[in-house]
Amino acid sequence: MTNTILVTGATGNVGGQVVKQLAAAGANVRAAVRSTSRAEGLTGVELVEFDFNKPETVQAAFEGADKVFLATPLVPNMVEIEATSVEVAKKAGVKHIVKLSVMGADSQPEMILAQMHREGEKKIEDSGISYTFFRPNSFHQNYITYTGNTIKSQNAFYLPLGDEKISFVDTRDIGAVAVAVLTQSGHEGKTYEITGSEALSNAQLAEILSNVLGRQINYVDIPEDSARNAMIEIGMPELQIDMVLGLYAAQKAGAYSSVSPVVEQITGKKPITFEQFVRDYAQVFTG
Repeated sequence: MTNTILVTGATGNVGGQVVKQLAAAGANVRAAVRSTSRAEGLTGVELVEFDFNKPETVQAAFEGADKVFLATPLVPNMVEIEATSVEVAKKAGVKHIVKLSVMGADSQPEMILAQMHREGEKKIEDSGISYTFFRPNSFHQNYITYTGNTIKSQNAFYLPLGDEKISFVDTRDIGAVAVAVLTQSGHEGKTYEITGSEALSNAQLAEILSNVLGRQINYVDIPEDSARNAMIEIGMPELQIDMVLGLYAAQKAGAYSSVSPVVEQITGKKPITFEQFVRDYAQVFTG
């Protein structure tokens, strides 16, 4: 494998897995990071400093890249920075883009996050560049990012998700699918909905956490207003809050419970279960 694969969001939940697994597969990886001095954990890859809001860094990162894994942050100008990235990719001669989108991008038009990701998808479709769209459900790892502290300190986690089931997926599985798509042919023009192997309610997730960690963990269903206030308190921008709450509302309404066979079909391995995720990251919830 001699082609250069650029991965944006290379230190993120998904991008980090894509970089790690591509490098392990022997691919020539260029990892786009905000600061190369803070990316010591990314080994065996080319590091390039990158900021979506600085066009000169985008141009430098895309130059000479054959394929791109495009992961963009949840920011108010997400559509704009994706459009710029696609324009730069076309000028740089990029042959294929794998875009990290969201489950429901084409079926939840009232959801801000879905709207914005679909706009990004359309820009890629209109560019003439070969593409594959990833539409994953929410991640197992979100329970570290957003609820890990309270699970550790209060033996509880607080979300406005009611009792509905959600087919959460592990970011390691998304990374494995990305490796296959970025190093093999046959995925051009495809859209992949990526989920875990089962849909579980948050009450069921709390039971799994309790069993694996050996102590009682409780799920507390909170009103949307309480979730919004908590996000405001930590300084999240209003549009980002609306994105997250829109996704929560759709999940609470039951729109994210379907299970897709994509992980096993493409990687040949069954998706990582939530129980295995908790076992693998138990120290995060107990440290």
